[in-house]
Amino acid sequence: MTPETLVQNPSNPGANFDMAEFDAAVMGTYGRFPIALERGEGCRLWDAQGGEYLDFVAGIATCTLGHAHPALVEAVTQQIQKLHHVSNLYYIPEQGELAKWLVDSSCADRAFFCNSGAEANEGAIKLARKYAHKVLNIDQPVILTANASFHGRTLATITATGQPKYQKNFDPLVPGFYYVPYNDIEALKEAIAHLDSAGKRQVAGILLEPLQGEGGVRPGDASYFQQVRQICDETGILLILDEVQVGMGRTGKQWGYENLGIEPDIFTSAKGLGGGIPIGATLCKSFCDIFQPGDHASTFGGNPFACGAALAVCHTIERDRLLENTTQRGEQLRAGLNAIAQNYPQLIAEVRGWGLINGMELQGETEITSLDIVKAAMTEGLLLVPAGPKVVRFVPPLIVSESEVNRALEALGFAIAKVMKN
Repeated sequence: MTPETLVQNPSNPGANFDMAEFDAAVMGTYGRFPIALERGEGCRLWDAQGGEYLDFVAGIATCTLGHAHPALVEAVTQQIQKLHHVSNLYYIPEQGELAKWLVDSSCADRAFFCNSGAEANEGAIKLARKYAHKVLNIDQPVILTANASFHGRTLATITATGQPKYQKNFDPLVPGFYYVPYNDIEALKEAIAHLDSAGKRQVAGILLEPLQGEGGVRPGDASYFQQVRQICDETGILLILDEVQVGMGRTGKQWGYENLGIEPDIFTSAKGLGGGIPIGATLCKSFCDIFQPGDHASTFGGNPFACGAALAVCHTIERDRLLENTTQRGEQLRAGLNAIAQNYPQLIAEVRGWGLINGMELQGETEITSLDIVKAAMTEGLLLVPAGPKVVRFVPPLIVSESEVNRALEALGFAIAKVMKN
């Protein structure tokens, strides 16, 4: 044990935390920052040493209501005292109530519940493949996805993900996926024509993010998505949207697709749905709901505890008008980021995003990376997350206040000044 690996909290000796012991026991699948977070409240977090941080990561767009929100605390406390888990062999009232809320607030007719965004996307892929076989009469269905996309870490979803770095050393990958440039309608048309060139339909679905999160916070172009929707209407191809990061109010609208003027046939949700409690959902319109008993399942999916938490998130979004707050704070944040960009044109190339999912792209020729900015911001008490080597992502809880956005912008300004001096 060395001083560098021991995080100490003099006011709470029981909170002493040895990072070396952690690393010895836990697989090294993450490049972790050297802080041990101990508690949170609202948009603030504290580490084991008592250091305070303004959280603009929110568990990577997950903690919709921030930390220790009274509505979420009350919901999970009541639910764990009543019933936390039963099998889906039985009716679960909380699951039915959550499904009704989701379909009432969206274009979907039915919901399937699981535990994560990757599982939700797996469900969407399976549903599209069965639809291809049973309805479209396609023997070898192909799903088109976009370059720079991200859809999860399972074998099927890393194959769907159009980023080779996530696929390296995990082959053989799952067949049935083909990649196209994002926001490029001509490339998509050419891909469909190429795959169907033998005179037999192969393309069964098109899976896209309304805004690419891990791919650099790149919003979808409304004209592009409307043309994709038209192609799907004309051909019977299913339009599948990955709303795992942009759904549940993150963009200032309940669903990301509402920014694009279209409706998907299938879409997925997770992350912000449970506000930090693991839950995912695959949602679809009734015409493509062709799953039968035994086709798909999840032991934990839609259990009373997770659904109780998600219901608290849903009701709080409505009651506290968080969509309005997300829109206002997003406009404030982008205005502040653009002001900083004007002061550092040699460093910052662009600011973009919707609502409270925003990216600040660095100039390609600069040696400074998004990780450099994230590390510097951490020393100023601001937690940020990269979205690739040249994009800094800002995804605070949807409850973030005007003063907290101002504090974040001030801390970012100090961090950038520090990086530029080094």
